[in-house]
Amino acid sequence: MSNYKEYLEKESYSITTIKSYLIEVEKFTKWCTKRKTTPTEIDYKSLLEYPKYLTKKGNSKKTINHKLGTLKSYFNYLIKENYRADNPAESIVIKGVKRKLHYNLLEPEELEDLYYSFESDNVADKYHKLCAKRNKVIVGLMVYQGLNTNTLIRLKLEHIEVYKGKIQIPSTTRTNARELELKPWQVIELLEYIKEVREEIIRRKKIESERLFIPNNARLGNTIQHILKKLKKVNHKVFNHYQIRASVITNWTKQHNLRKVQYLSGHRYISSTEQYLQDDLESMQEVINMHHPIS
Repeated sequence: MSNYKEYLEKESYSITTIKSYLIEVEKFTKWCTKRKTTPTEIDYKSLLEYPKYLTKKGNSKKTINHKLGTLKSYFNYLIKENYRADNPAESIVIKGVKRKLHYNLLEPEELEDLYYSFESDNVADKYHKLCAKRNKVIVGLMVYQGLNTNTLIRLKLEHIEVYKGKIQIPSTTRTNARELELKPWQVIELLEYIKEVREEIIRRKKIESERLFIPNNARLGNTIQHILKKLKKVNHKVFNHYQIRASVITNWTKQHNLRKVQYLSGHRYISSTEQYLQDDLESMQEVINMHHPIS
């Protein structure tokens, strides 16, 4: 089990999550032992009995899906260590769990308008102009790659392959690492930012850092809040970075299959991606009207 713990640590899971995962795997292992099998030997058909067992123990559908998500991670670990050749839990999802409904989403044209309407040139103060150019790069990564604050904070210079037009997104406690393509105009902005703007900000701040965006950590969160206030002036529908990310992912579901969207989003589980499928437009419109009635 210590090797599995190391695996989770390398995947950037939090201490609390690692502790809960280890407990769940231990419970599952004991259940397997009672059924005269092991996590390395159990097959898909036998594994289907585990959700039934959890249901009898009084677990809700949502809790069971969470426990299955833990097992999916554990089986992936067993595959990586060559203890198994397959993940029997991969396609097991308990139906009937109420899906989170995303509302007041932005269309692709609205997202793109946020980027092009963000002023970064006509700024009088030289330092404020540097910050504006940095902030426009951040807006681009939000509206085209769907990055949130937590991911933006983790970005380092090494993650940018500007001449290949790609960006390597590091894993977080909730998302997987992935490689995403940059728009041509983003490449131009990033080149200027890395070669000139960032260097000047670092010189003025008198700091050394491998982080892509300066300032970083908690202060970058404040910067993004400032950016969102400006974006709200461009489009009054904007209210936070979660909404922008949800809009990007929802728009991806209209262009790509679920597995592709899962990869682009960095979702650990396909069930997370399924939340962004808008297959009930009437319900969606009702929620929009309820939260944003036309006056």
